Amino acid sequence: MHSFFCAGLISVVWVLVGYSFAFEPGENSLFGGFDYVGLSEVLGSQSEAAPTIPHALFVAFQGTFAIITLALISGAFAERMRFQALVIFIFFWSILIYAPLVHWVWGGGWIATKIGALDFAGGTVMHIASDIAALITAEYLGKRIDYGHGPMPPHNLPLTVTGAGLLWVGWFGFNAGSAFGANEVAALALLNTNTVGAAGALAWLLVEQQHSGKPTVLSVASSAVAGLVCITPAAGFLTPLASILIGLAGGALCYTAVSCKSRFGFDDALDVVGIHLIGGILGALATSVFATASVNPAVSDLALGPDGGLLYGHPVLVWQQFLAVIATIVFSGVGTLLILVGVNTVIGVSVDEDQEISGLDLSQHRERAYSISQAP
Repeated sequence: MHSFFCAGLISVVWVLVGYSFAFEPGENSLFGGFDYVGLSEVLGSQSEAAPTIPHALFVAFQGTFAIITLALISGAFAERMRFQALVIFIFFWSILIYAPLVHWVWGGGWIATKIGALDFAGGTVMHIASDIAALITAEYLGKRIDYGHGPMPPHNLPLTVTGAGLLWVGWFGFNAGSAFGANEVAALALLNTNTVGAAGALAWLLVEQQHSGKPTVLSVASSAVAGLVCITPAAGFLTPLASILIGLAGGALCYTAVSCKSRFGFDDALDVVGIHLIGGILGALATSVFATASVNPAVSDLALGPDGGLLYGHPVLVWQQFLAVIATIVFSGVGTLLILVGVNTVIGVSVDEDQEISGLDLSQHRERAYSISQAP
């Protein structure tokens, strides 16, 4: 329900105001503007951010990023938030947090034009921003009533694996599509995306084998996603060999992060923080090490001078990427907390204990996932 509702609400908000706030060109480095509200002046024009494809196609493509970014947030606090509160929260977050961040990174804002940080397909804009928001929201709502009192495995492992498989295939569209053309960079992004997902899965399973003695299919699903997250900001900027190294590091690091979440005392229902936040930060910083203009000449322009990362003699790119990561964490974290406090003051954000015990399927939507009749 959360994911489908995000698809509905954000699709409309994106057309009305989101795209304008994110991508209207101009002198303002913090905020797009109002000229594209309702997609006014878009049809029949050309986007400065993607001049190789129709403007309307760019609007639609970027709208899918907006949808999934908001859907990612909801995974961390499953079973705890009132649906009405979720609606208000994602509406304001999409306008006040997501759209400005997109402008900063991809729309000609200050991170792109003043810092020169690289983000090919959404490492900062999507993963770090949404998952800091997820962590803040999960902490604000508190733990589930039964959290920590026993194992809480997926209720349907085949559906979990099916979803992970769909994500892996869908990631090709996000990453390769971010080249805005059927070209060499798109092919490289697709190859790197598949390679890093595979490497991430291998690394995670090896670490799990050593840690617990048995590799699991849930880990295959989680580890592939971890690798895919890591490559998102770097997919079109580095070599396939570098993508293997990033995948191996991401699989091992994200497994460790997920395994340690209970020690830190936060209830992240779908391991959003351990996979997407840690993987996103790793990917953004790894970009500063492995990016090279030899595979994508745009690196020099986008990075405001350096034609590669640390391995190619340009340690300054590490600092540029670090600044972008910190700016995203601070802006999303503080903004998320302010929105939550506002929503909680007006209508309250948490379900009560009885509603949580009965389950949000029933208490919020009057539905069950499985209605199985019992024979007399």
